[in-house]
Amino acid sequence: MSTKKKSGFTEAERAAMKERIKELKEQGRSGQKKADNERAVLDAIADMPDGDRMIAERIHALVHDKAPGLLPKTWYGMPAYANDDGKVICYFQSADRFDSRYASLGFNDDAKLDDGPIWPVSFAILEWKPEVEKRVGALVEVAVS
Repeated sequence: MSTKKKSGFTEAERAAMKERIKELKEQGRSGQKKADNERAVLDAIADMPDGDRMIAERIHALVHDKAPGLLPKTWYGMPAYANDDGKVICYFQSADRFDSRYASLGFNDDAKLDDGPIWPVSFAILEWKPEVEKRVGALVEVAVS
């Protein structure tokens, strides 16, 4: 019996990379139309299990409300929201997709969440409650400020 640890990417990681390659091919050099990107995000959300789907729908609505300048797009097959330069500011990761115990909302380095020498850029979301909605809304507003 071998004691070597299995290395390499998980099945979920390989699937996410394949989704990203597909997205890049579909977007081409000029990028997809806004309506196509919106449809791709809504389709990705619709494919999620109930718990993740509800959280993703609420995040999608909040981003539209709090940061209407961000453009929806898929990123590794998950909903994401980019600035005018196409750089992803924030994104949602389904718990189901990556076999995780929680869904998460993440922010990339173009998000303006800087708070001294250290700050969080990824947030676990177990369930959607009014206080979660308030916190996520505030984070999105700060990220694009």
